[in-house]
Amino acid sequence: MKKSLNAWTVCSETGFEQMFKELKEAGFDGIELNVDKEGYSAHSLTLSTTEEELAQIKNLSEKYDLPVISISTSLWGGIMGTDPAFSEALLKKQLECAAFFGAKGILIVPGGAYPRIPLLEDRAACIAFLKSQKALIDAYGIYVGVENVWNGFFSSPLDMASFIDEVDNPLVGAYYDVGNVIAFSWSERWIEVLGSRIHNIHVKDYKRNRGIHSGGEWKDIPYGDVNWKEVIPALRKAGFDGYLTGEVFREGEDMTWQEYYAFVADGIGQVMNY
Repeated sequence: MKKSLNAWTVCSETGFEQMFKELKEAGFDGIELNVDKEGYSAHSLTLSTTEEELAQIKNLSEKYDLPVISISTSLWGGIMGTDPAFSEALLKKQLECAAFFGAKGILIVPGGAYPRIPLLEDRAACIAFLKSQKALIDAYGIYVGVENVWNGFFSSPLDMASFIDEVDNPLVGAYYDVGNVIAFSWSERWIEVLGSRIHNIHVKDYKRNRGIHSGGEWKDIPYGDVNWKEVIPALRKAGFDGYLTGEVFREGEDMTWQEYYAFVADGIGQVMNY
């Protein structure tokens, strides 16, 4: 496995070149970029990012030998089942960016429209949308990963697995977030169920107050309750040998940004060898 970092972890005022340079020096093997709203950060892609701008970013990626391994976005919140036109434009932009950089996957988020619409209606609409995009997805040949986030949509690995199976496209799988289930479940059990459906991984850590459903707080890797000694072997058993992409956020100012990046890279390095 290899170490990568989502660009949301980086100081929002840091430009692309400084980001590539600092993350390479910190020990990362790859980076995940994000499609965000205009002005979100100094290193965000947007729906209006041009091919010329992508080329400039790709040159930096090659200069610092830090490949763009996937494309995420902050724009999916509750829209897949309610705004298919915007969803198609966003999906296409992510695929275009991924293809330009040679990335093998993108992250999308189904659901989140409940309680604006009934949950069953939201689920059916999301599945229908992804089925309607089969030709586009197949044309790019890039993995489209649905992520488990805190939007009330995937409450168990069985929910996530059945959703993926119903979409019925080998390129649509799981972008599994290891830390997002710790508040209410056990991450290794999700991996056992999802198995080969997993295409990409986000890593973070979470410390429960007591047991599950008791609240808690986000922690740096590996200082929470993720059972890394079972999670990593479970990923290997599922056939996953890709990037562990940190999606974490600096708390306080005890470390400089460069020190924090190295700290995160070290934490991922500690767990990936289990």
